[in-house]
Amino acid sequence: MMKTNSFLAVLGFLFLSTSAFAQYTEVINSNRPGASISAFSVGKNVIQFEGGMFVEQQEHKKLNTEVKAFGLDFALRYGLFKEQLEISWEGAYQFDTFTNNTTNPPFEFNRNGFLSHTIGAKYMIYDPYIKSSLEKPNLLSWRANNSFRWKDLIPAIGVYAGANFIFSDNPYFPRTEPSISPKVTLATQSHFAGRWVFVSNITYDRITSDTKELSYILTLTHAFDNPKWSAFVEHQGIDSDRYADALFRVGGAYLLGDDFQLDGAIGASIKNTPTRLFASIGISYRIDDWHVDELIPIDEQDPKGDEKKKKKDEDELKKFEDDGDDGSI
Repeated sequence: MMKTNSFLAVLGFLFLSTSAFAQYTEVINSNRPGASISAFSVGKNVIQFEGGMFVEQQEHKKLNTEVKAFGLDFALRYGLFKEQLEISWEGAYQFDTFTNNTTNPPFEFNRNGFLSHTIGAKYMIYDPYIKSSLEKPNLLSWRANNSFRWKDLIPAIGVYAGANFIFSDNPYFPRTEPSISPKVTLATQSHFAGRWVFVSNITYDRITSDTKELSYILTLTHAFDNPKWSAFVEHQGIDSDRYADALFRVGGAYLLGDDFQLDGAIGASIKNTPTRLFASIGISYRIDDWHVDELIPIDEQDPKGDEKKKKKDEDELKKFEDDGDDGSI
């Protein structure tokens, strides 16, 4: 589901592969267990599975109804053609018991179906960390090379485009819901202070539907001194004609190996129409046997900027030599 989101993205930055330009990281970069997706892909020719199970209880005070649910969710991600591109198949299937307490005795019935089922692709259109890894040190100042820079907060940016597939007789959607509808997401990702990653998503879902939905997700992840452990906190806002809510999640993950992650999370809503309490556990596993580090040329993003930086460095070095400066700070 931190997709940010995003969940062990910070570990990806802490354990970069030998190629500074590749999206692939030595440690698995999973979107679980939050709901956001990261701006980065899994890496070229990498196959990654993310899945788990969840439980939820809902109580609607105004309608006097209850829902007790159990479900499974999954995501299959594959890095295709380029380091920046991945395709994905994702879904969540729920089984629940719906109880109407307005009758005596209460009326119960069982339901099951897909809460979500999408196929799409994500492409990272901007990666500021490529430039950071290629910048030459300032030959005149230690401070310039080691002090905080505001430009470090500029996020990586990824875009996702896909389609929802809703099968007939799905009890969680109106009968008028189209069987196929578009979904788009803008994902940003920033890292700071060494151990923190902030991911944001803005999603426009079921665009051609009568129940089109606009949502945002904000996810903050922290890696501990023991790099096998990380934790996250997340807020999600949802607005549509069918349903609106504000959700909060917290959780953590543990690395069993470079390619294997366990995770868990709990969450709740802040409203009572309905009140929602939920929890999840899951795993993420990747197969990277066919991955080969691919360099992403810096000039694909800003060739003029790179030339300007090179000329500036040369001018500073020439001035340093002409003045006979001793290089002190």
